[in-house]
Amino acid sequence: METALRQTAEKRQVFFLTILLLWGEAGSETIRYSMPEETESGYLVANLEKALGLRVGELATRGAQIHYKGNKELLQLDTETGNLLLKEKLDREELCGVTEPCLLHFQLILENPVQFFQTDLQLTDINDHSPEFPHREMLLKIPENVQPGTVFPLKAAQDSDIGNNAVQNYTVSSNLHFHVVTLSRADGRKYPELVLDRALDREEQPELTLTLTAVDGGSPPRSGTTTVRIEVLDINDNAPQFVQSLYEVQVPENSPVNALVLTVSAMDLDAGIHGNVVYSLFQGGGASQPFVIDGVTGEIRLSKQLDFEVTNHYNIEIAATDGGGLSGKCTVAVQVLDVNDNAPELTIRKLTSPIPENSLETVVAVFSVSDPDSGDNGRVVCSIQNDLPFLLKPTFKNYYTLVTEGPLDRESRAEYNITITVNDLGTPRLTTQHTITVQVSDVNDNAPAFTQTSYTLFVQENNSPALRIGTISATDSDSGSNAHITYSLLPTHDPQLALSSLISINADNGQLFALRALDYEALQTFEFRVGATDQGSPALSSQALVRVLVLDANDNAPFVLYPLQNASAPFTELLPRAAEPGYLVTKVVAVDRDSGQNAWLSFQLLKATEPGLFTVWAHNGEVRTSRLLSERDAPKHRLLVAVKDNGDPPRSASVTLHVLLVDGFSQPYLPLPEVAPDSVQDDNVLTLYLVIALASVSSLFLFSVLLFVGVRLCRRARETSLRDCSLPEGHFPGHLMDISGSGTLSQSYQYEVCLKGGTGTNEFKFLKPLFPNLQTQATAEERENAPVRNSFEFY
Repeated sequence: METALRQTAEKRQVFFLTILLLWGEAGSETIRYSMPEETESGYLVANLEKALGLRVGELATRGAQIHYKGNKELLQLDTETGNLLLKEKLDREELCGVTEPCLLHFQLILENPVQFFQTDLQLTDINDHSPEFPHREMLLKIPENVQPGTVFPLKAAQDSDIGNNAVQNYTVSSNLHFHVVTLSRADGRKYPELVLDRALDREEQPELTLTLTAVDGGSPPRSGTTTVRIEVLDINDNAPQFVQSLYEVQVPENSPVNALVLTVSAMDLDAGIHGNVVYSLFQGGGASQPFVIDGVTGEIRLSKQLDFEVTNHYNIEIAATDGGGLSGKCTVAVQVLDVNDNAPELTIRKLTSPIPENSLETVVAVFSVSDPDSGDNGRVVCSIQNDLPFLLKPTFKNYYTLVTEGPLDRESRAEYNITITVNDLGTPRLTTQHTITVQVSDVNDNAPAFTQTSYTLFVQENNSPALRIGTISATDSDSGSNAHITYSLLPTHDPQLALSSLISINADNGQLFALRALDYEALQTFEFRVGATDQGSPALSSQALVRVLVLDANDNAPFVLYPLQNASAPFTELLPRAAEPGYLVTKVVAVDRDSGQNAWLSFQLLKATEPGLFTVWAHNGEVRTSRLLSERDAPKHRLLVAVKDNGDPPRSASVTLHVLLVDGFSQPYLPLPEVAPDSVQDDNVLTLYLVIALASVSSLFLFSVLLFVGVRLCRRARETSLRDCSLPEGHFPGHLMDISGSGTLSQSYQYEVCLKGGTGTNEFKFLKPLFPNLQTQATAEERENAPVRNSFEFY
């Protein structure tokens, strides 16, 4: 569908192009039709088929079209009937204006075969517009001495119609002085002229009003009118005269610019331009006056502000001039009235600042006041704020002094902004204020004050020398050198405290430094006093207490008290093979010089000859058996116990325990040999033989004693049982060890061993007290002989 439409449009374009090319070749006679304007739409202009001699319906079969040149579509062709109809009402004045004739050009085009017809439609004018004058009134100013016969041109009326329908004649209303003539221009248009028939007399008739009428030639004719007003002008034969020769007026000096001062008036008996008076200022002597006058109304107004203090009186000469050059004069006397328009003036003559805070009745400032106004407007009073320690004192005329009322305190207020207020006595009152700033200088009347009455500082022990441990601070309410503080250490009353070797202070900022490393175990806390002194004159000072607390560091490893380690000989504990699980073998006792959690100790079994046989309680260091002993267990055991504190990082110590398993305490035992170099063993061979000999003698003696004791015990045991044994009744000796779990060692041990019959030994009780201080002093040789004397000696 779109393709078909596009092809049809292209064909039409080619067709119209062909028509344009044949425009000049297909010419024929022009057909012209005529019709009046304003004809209603649908009017039959002509039947083109009859006019062109075409058959009925040929316009439709040949594709007839109406083509316009630039004009809008005004006509409509009915191709079925051949009628050319008016499409809308036509206005000739709108389409052609003043052009005559008014022709509308269009073409009739037949497409098949191509044929062209030129057609014109002429619009004829009808009288549908009335003449109109450009103004409703015309004004003519004619002097009374104008001679008769003088011609006065008048403005012509306008008519949109043409030909006879345009303006054809002008008439004027009946009067005694004028008549009108109608003349034609070159284009045929008519215009009027007014001719004076009789001389005018302003005194008889100063103004005339005529009616001018324009009439067209239409049928019926149309007309338009306007009014012609004639003013009769007088000749200048009288000069202006003022109503008063002298005007007097009073003007307040605060009158605004353009304010009305006075209105003068002058009369002129003449009329017209000769009676029109123009007012002007006559500036005698070239002096500039602050006044202007309206040339028409005679109003005198201010051109600038008046100032009574500069000029209080003006004389103005006014001139009135008519249109003929004649003039008259008068004088205006202006008296300027004073108003309170000047605020008081204050001038500082002397100002002292700063002033010492301990000043008494000191003159701070000297000033003067004035007011250029007069009367009460120039009288003034002075005052300052009521809440200030200052007083105003009048001295002589218009002079005042500002003095201190009492001593000042710079620390409470270092600066005063004093507002001096000056009021006049005028109406309304005017006020002037002036603010002066008075600085208060400082005197040394305040001692330094520490921010705290006492300071507590903390320092970790083993600190590096010159470590800053804290800062003390003091403030001084004074200023300048009076507030510059120097810090110092005050002598201590404790002769044991060498303060100068422990602490130093920065005199400028109060920073405290530790001069050497501190030891918590040697010195945990100390106190001293510091002083703060200003640089005033005289100098003032204050003191503060400083308490230094040394914080503990984990710098001490645990120290084993029992069993005391001695490189000359090992320490051996006896363990009976019949011991039950949980049997207390011994207890490792250790201390730590540190404090807090750094001294919390824990115990651990690091190494044992027989793993699983012994356990060490972590909190109290008790070494106990963890199971029953058997015959297969080695008779000698070596335990390595570690003691560790709870510091960060933790520190530790270790102790070696030797345990000897025995069937009973009567059985001799030998200490565990220490692993020593071969050279040491060779040196001790002789000592070994001596020990064996001594052991043999001791064994014989021990056997005799045991036999005696055994006989006595067997007799007593017959009363109960040969297999039972009991502990002594009554109170348990206080010096023996309590193994109930408290983990605390007493001064000695007590073991009670019950031996069965048939063991080869008798029943006995063995008491072995322990004195660590004695044991430390024992020689190695005595310790080697200890098994021989095991049943009888306390060691």
